[in-house]
Parts: sequence; C-alpha cells; structure tokens
Amino acid sequence: MPDYDYQSDRRRFSEVLEDIGAKDDEKLYLGELVNAFGERGFGALMVFFGLVNAIASPIPGSTTVLGAPLLLICLQLATRQDQLWMPKWALKSSMPRENFRGVVEKVRKPLTMIERLSRPRLGFMSSEVAEVLIGVTCCLLTVIVMLPIFGGNLFPSLFVALFGFGLMQRDGVAIGVAWIGVAGFCVFVWLAWEVISRLFLASTGLWSGAWSWAAGLFGG
Repeated sequence: MPDYDYQSDRRRFSEVLEDIGAKDDEKLYLGELVNAFGERGFGALMVFFGLVNAIASPIPGSTTVLGAPLLLICLQLATRQDQLWMPKWALKSSMPRENFRGVVEKVRKPLTMIERLSRPRLGFMSSEVAEVLIGVTCCLLTVIVMLPIFGGNLFPSLFVALFGFGLMQRDGVAIGVAWIGVAGFCVFVWLAWEVISRLFLASTGLWSGAWSWAAGLFGG
C-alpha cells in the first residue's frame, strides 16, 4: 500500500485532496487517506466520507457501505480517542483513484470558497466537551445515512461533513451552522412525521367508516 507525505497539516485541505487525486496509482487506499490527512484525521475524514456519502446518496445501497467507516470515525470522536484507529482490512480497502478525482472535482470550488472564509474562532464550539457532543450527534446522523432511504441521507451526510470541516479548521462558525442545520432537520422530520401520522389516522378512520356503512347497508 503506497504511503505519501502530503504535508497535510501545513496545507489547505483542498490542496491535499488534489494532490491525492494527481498520483499515478490506479487504486486509492483508505490507509493512504489516513496518512495523508495527518493530525487533522478525524475532521478531514468526516469531511471526505460525508461528501462521498452525499454524492452517492441517490445510488441505492452505496451509503450503507460507505457509512460504516464514517460511523467508526464518529464513534472514536465521541469517545475522545487521541489517534484515529482503523482495522487493517479497512486500511487496505481501496477505490479507483479516478472516482476520487470525480468527487474532488464536484466539491473543489465550494470547498475552496469556504476555506477562504474559514479561520479559527469561537474556540468553545470545538472544545473537548463540544467534540463529544458532535461525535454523538454525528453517530446518529451516520446511522440515518446508512438507512436505505432514497435521498433521505443527503442532508445528514452534509451536516457530518460540515461538522468535520469545523473541527478540522477549528472554526466555531462552521460548527454553529452545522448545529443549526441539524436542528432544522430535526424539526422537518418531526413535522413530516406529524403530517404522515395524522394522514394515516384520517385514512384509517375513513376506511373504518366506509366499512361500517357498507356492513350496515348489507345487513352485516
């Protein structure tokens, strides 16, 4: 498995992604990504897998597979692990580098723009306690991502990526935006559940009434 020194801790995240995609090796190993992102491993991999899951969300079954390593990363963040750990079989797993280039090309422009606006600020948003809360929340979001819901895992994937970006950049504003997004998503799910449950109850009552009327009509 190739091992490269991308000097990722001293360069922009978008530049590291482009360098990874520019290598000649046909396969891109997960272990290479872990090594490339250096000390920013947790946040950087949350960004990467979050974006990959968001892009792959319309493809049935893809997020179930891609969400597994993301869940492992979020669990370690929630339990305050100092170093990111991955099983050897996962580190040896690979994807075509050409596919990676396609992902980078889709996110390069917005990611570069956000990087220009981002800077370390509002330190309490990325404190140790905050990281635990983010880790727990991202675990729940990742479980949603892994559910076979067509299109329903797009926003949870993006929220995980935004949390990861905020942790990586120590940007409390990005983390705050992610929290607002999660709150809005929860309200949306709650409202959708209320509407669906009430429609279901109404339809059940309608059918029950129709059945009673039909039974009475025929002397049942």
